Amino acid sequence: MLFPSYRPRRLRGSKALRKLVRETAVSVDDLIMPLFVRPGKGVKNEIGSMKGNYQMSVDVLVEEALELEGMGVSGVILFGIPDSKDPQATGAYAEDGIVQQAVRAIKEKVGDILVITDVCLCEYTDHGHCGHIVKDKRTGQYDVDNDATLELLKKTALSHAKAGADIVAPSDMMDGRVGAIREVLDKDGFTKLLIMSYAAKYASAFFGPFRDAAESPPKFGDRRTYQMDPPNAREALREVAMDIDEGADIVMVKPALPYLDIIRIIKDEFSYPVAAYSVSGEFAMVKAAAEKGWLDEREIALEMLTSIKRAGADIIITYWAKDAAKWLKE
Repeated sequence: MLFPSYRPRRLRGSKALRKLVRETAVSVDDLIMPLFVRPGKGVKNEIGSMKGNYQMSVDVLVEEALELEGMGVSGVILFGIPDSKDPQATGAYAEDGIVQQAVRAIKEKVGDILVITDVCLCEYTDHGHCGHIVKDKRTGQYDVDNDATLELLKKTALSHAKAGADIVAPSDMMDGRVGAIREVLDKDGFTKLLIMSYAAKYASAFFGPFRDAAESPPKFGDRRTYQMDPPNAREALREVAMDIDEGADIVMVKPALPYLDIIRIIKDEFSYPVAAYSVSGEFAMVKAAAEKGWLDEREIALEMLTSIKRAGADIIITYWAKDAAKWLKE
């Protein structure tokens, strides 16, 4: 409580003063850059809906990782785009799969950048869903078989671990997947490998550009039967609690900007590191508006990243990681 005679002053003044009393500061140490890898050599295909982001072959991706490391970016998260797809997503857990190749190459040629792998099947299935599909005999509708999917996810996570990943990040939202992955990793000797769980992943309209980038839109239906309903907040607490109980080391909220309240309640409720994924739709909207001269991309992006950090995120996955690393030094 303020003393009656005290008159609070707004913290204005010089840039140095504002920095001195600033409550929240985004650091390059907070940032993770998503990267998309596909077969080939010398491949660098710009993603039309995500200007400045690319589908890259392993050799080009290694050069990108080297540059990011030199800029101080903490890590990368890898998404694979295979040459061929099938119902069982065999490319996701193949020993010579594209993500597995990329992990080995980065670990061989880049010094000290964290390599996180997205553990999901949608990029590798010919139907674009995140798991094994079965037909419901009663309704005739197709849906994901949760338990059959867990077996595929275990194989995928283990293959990433064997390739040298530092963190595996299951993003499928199947029930029990964190526990299943933790069990298989521990059994194979990867007891120290971290799991960053997409714990509160919403069925969001903000994912559209990513599905172009990863070439993974569902061929039928949608993912609302296994991703979270956007109006629900208390459900996020239950999902996070279950994943922590199953062995998650880091919990994630995705998307970030429309769910700042979810980041905050999770941070307040649990003493765990919280990651937030500033997704493709957030990036694409600002990029498009900036191209039209309606917004200042740098100022908007840094304000968005600050809001995510202020909400409670310890780790921010963002397509602006490379740009922000430059901007934060200015």
